[in-house]
Amino acid sequence: MLPITTSLAGFRGIRGDVLIAVKKAQPVAAKELAASFGLTPNALRRHLKELTSAGLVECARQVRGVGGPVLAYSLTAAGEALFPRAYDSALSTLLDTVRSQSGTDGVVALFRAQWERVAGGAKEELAGLPLNERAQLLAELLTSHGYMAEATADGDNAALIREHNCVLRSVAERFPEVCAAEETFLAEFLGAVVERRKHIASGSSCCEYCVTERVEQRGLGTGDKGLGQQTALSTARDQQQNDGKHI
Repeated sequence: MLPITTSLAGFRGIRGDVLIAVKKAQPVAAKELAASFGLTPNALRRHLKELTSAGLVECARQVRGVGGPVLAYSLTAAGEALFPRAYDSALSTLLDTVRSQSGTDGVVALFRAQWERVAGGAKEELAGLPLNERAQLLAELLTSHGYMAEATADGDNAALIREHNCVLRSVAERFPEVCAAEETFLAEFLGAVVERRKHIASGSSCCEYCVTERVEQRGLGTGDKGLGQQTALSTARDQQQNDGKHI
C-alpha cells in the first residue's frame, strides 16, 4: 500500500519533514532520525539545531539500555501548535454547556454525530473490502482531517492504526468521552473489533488502535454451513431478547 504523505503548513523541504518525523517518533535520537532520512547524524543535527533555535524542538538526555545517555528530541508547545487543532477553547466551552444540560451522554452523542458526518457514505463502500484495505482507507480519511494517521497490517486478520496528531488534544484531556466516542466510531466504521493500546491524552506519542475482524466475519470463509449456523444463532438471540421484552 502507498504511504500516506503529510505536509506541514509554512514549512518546505527537510525542516518540515524533520518536524513531522519528530512528531511521530518523539522522543527520538538524532541517529534514529538520520537513518530514516538517509543522512549522517551530524547533518541531521544541523537541522535539529535550527529547529531548536526557533523554539520548535527541545532535547533532553535519556538512558536507553546499556551505554551512556543519549539526547532525545521532542516538540515544544510551539512545535505542537504547528499541527492541526480543532478550535480547542471554543469547543471546550460548547462541551461544557452540552455536559451541563445533557450530561456525558450528550457529549458522546454530539461527537458520534460529528464522526458520522466525517464518514459520509464511505462505511457502506468499505464493507466488501479486506480488513487491511479498510484500515488503510480509514487512515487516509483521518489524515485528511489532521490526525496524521497510518495503518499497517498485523497478520491476516488484524491491523494497527496510529494517529500521530490529536486535533482535539486539550479537549480530550478534559472530556475523555470524546476519545470513547472516537473508538466506538472506528469500530463501527471498520465493522471490526477495535482496542486502543496507546493514548496521546495519557502521555503516549500517538494513539494506537489494534483492529481485528469480528468472529462472525472470520467465519464467512468457512462456507454456507458456518454462515447458516451464525445466522441461526443471531436469530435465536434476537428472539430471546424480543421474548424478554414482552414478559
